[in-house]
Amino acid sequence: MDFREEAAAIEGELIALRRELHQIPEIGLDLPKTQAAVLAALEGLPLEITLGESSTAVTAVLRGGKPGPAVLLRGDMDALPVTEENPAEWVSKHVGTMHACGHDLHTAGLVGAAKLLSAHQAELAGDVVFMFQPGEEGWDGAGHMIAEGVLEAAGRKVDAAYGLHVISDTVPRGVFTTKPGPMMAASSGLFVNVIGKGGHGSRPNTTLDPIPVAAEIITALQALVTRRFNVWDPIVITVGTFNAGTRHNIIPDNAKFAATVRTFSEEALAQVEKESVKLAEDIATAHGLTADVRFEREYPATVNNADEAAFVAETAKDLFGEDRYVEMPDPVMGSEDFSRVLEAVPGSYMFYGATVKEDPADAASNHSPRAAFDDSVLADGAALLAELAVRRMKRG
Repeated sequence: MDFREEAAAIEGELIALRRELHQIPEIGLDLPKTQAAVLAALEGLPLEITLGESSTAVTAVLRGGKPGPAVLLRGDMDALPVTEENPAEWVSKHVGTMHACGHDLHTAGLVGAAKLLSAHQAELAGDVVFMFQPGEEGWDGAGHMIAEGVLEAAGRKVDAAYGLHVISDTVPRGVFTTKPGPMMAASSGLFVNVIGKGGHGSRPNTTLDPIPVAAEIITALQALVTRRFNVWDPIVITVGTFNAGTRHNIIPDNAKFAATVRTFSEEALAQVEKESVKLAEDIATAHGLTADVRFEREYPATVNNADEAAFVAETAKDLFGEDRYVEMPDPVMGSEDFSRVLEAVPGSYMFYGATVKEDPADAASNHSPRAAFDDSVLADGAALLAELAVRRMKRG
């Protein structure tokens, strides 16, 4: 099997599919147009297809001609609430929605892997599960698919799982990168509602002003990070929203803010969950106010199995050359619900450079309205996924 050559032969149709998907971005767990496009692209392949019940997920199983392990390959399909600012002819037709994170490439690449592997069905020593997942961007689509049995879709639990994520900046075009152990952070949400007593802005002494108290809590959270946590087990707390008041001369009854919390270890997560809630409540109490505080765990950390990460690196270098793989020096604070898959089965996630710039530092980042991805990387991405499945099945 020469997947590089075979992938190059279908590159045009993969690019066409990606650009079709790019024009019809959909958000969350309900992606009917995207699901229809995926099903049309898979039509005629020897796949057992199951549709999601709580989402528009697509699970496709390819039964190999010989017995062997089951391997899962994943591609997420959802977009973001971003208005695109790119000049291409095939920009988003849905105003306010954009494939700003490259999931259209992930979906097209997984279709490519399905086509490549289906052409060699009789030779495969095992089964392949293709996980077309909605709702990665904050909707826990992986959790929904796991609950509905994607990991057992082949009739038994998959032996290994792999996925890749394109990057519009920081990684050179065509370069694969991953690392053993923690690769991406766990994400949680901290939601604080400071409750006071409103009144006229000219008489603050007759009120319990929640705004300066909420601001003090926000500042104290940054001190909490630097003074209560081990620098070698880092955490990040970023306040993303702050809402209070209706006019400049009215002190409101309450002030609300929400923050994202990123951690790598369970120890740090448990500590920040306890201490951030206590800090907010205690500061509010010190000023004679109250704080309603909620801490929600969202996604766990994305942790690659060390052997599987080494296998990904070895396969990428063998297939494309030493210069096409670079080990990640450090994990990143972004989060990813493929972490749920990697909690359940050994596997590895990887990043793949798809920048349109010669120097990735000049490119807009993922999630930007100007994020752009070079779809010439699609064929090699599909080839690597297919190669990983075949080699992992041969390993037994």
